[in-house]
Amino acid sequence: MTKKSMYLHEAPGGRTPLIDRAFDAKFKSNAAYRASLPDMMDAVNAAAGARVPIQQVGCANFRLPLKFRARGGKIHTLETSVTGTVSLEAGLKGINMGRIMRLFYAHADEEFSFEVLRRLLAKYQRQIGSFEARIRLSFSYPMLQPSLRSGLAGWQYYRVAYDATLNHAGQFRRMVEFDFVYSSTCPCSAELAEHARSTRGAYATPHAQRSKARVRVVLANNRTLAIEDLQRHCANALKTETQVMVKREDEQAFAELNGTYIKFVEDAARLLYRELAGDKRIIDFQVACAHLESLHSHDAVSVICKGVKGGLRADFSDFQSLVC
Repeated sequence: MTKKSMYLHEAPGGRTPLIDRAFDAKFKSNAAYRASLPDMMDAVNAAAGARVPIQQVGCANFRLPLKFRARGGKIHTLETSVTGTVSLEAGLKGINMGRIMRLFYAHADEEFSFEVLRRLLAKYQRQIGSFEARIRLSFSYPMLQPSLRSGLAGWQYYRVAYDATLNHAGQFRRMVEFDFVYSSTCPCSAELAEHARSTRGAYATPHAQRSKARVRVVLANNRTLAIEDLQRHCANALKTETQVMVKREDEQAFAELNGTYIKFVEDAARLLYRELAGDKRIIDFQVACAHLESLHSHDAVSVICKGVKGGLRADFSDFQSLVC
């Protein structure tokens, strides 16, 4: 039987592979070598499938430390997940995705704001030849929050995303997404617990649960809104944010807060609507709430939007992402 050689591995009898897989760590490329490398952007009729435009194509979840300014001037350097996409015309094969990352890294030492994102999006459009471009930054933002009565303080972390888009007409949209975790005590359960106590002397506690609101706000032109402002809006509307540092007096105060501000999931959505609608810096918003029921084995959810014509809609469906 004839012995066969293998392409990548040594074959029986010491037969060497047909392809040498040794990596040459000493090899250095030069300008001439780089110029000789094939480029798919030069390929003719290389795009597979239907000759239609693609609305978004790019890189998702590349991470790097970015600087964000807190209210009061403190700079936070935070691990940030970045998604950068552009539109692609019909018939084009690709966009050289590494260029998106390289453009972003060129600004990585700056203090990040929507103005920096606007400049980056404009560069995307010019260098990649795109009609529309989008950047999304996702990060965990720290705020030092005081306890209710004991005088302690602890770091609360908030999931935040900056979403910036620049369309073919040069219109720049800035949207902030903010997650707020709170406690919700059921008004119906509270009434029934009091009925059991007053009519039969039975000790009963209303059911309460950890809950989450996801707020998306679109900012008005030439207006700024700090992350701390969004946190304050949520706290003012809902009152019962979950706590970090707690002693017995704080736990008692939290129980009193939950008794004072009982709420259904639809109450939470309307309370946030009233709070956000009063801020002229916010021209549109969407709110999604989930109360992770301790009575039921399912969750109570609600979605509301400002109702701007052609704006954000109440079509949120990713309630699983609100589990906390």
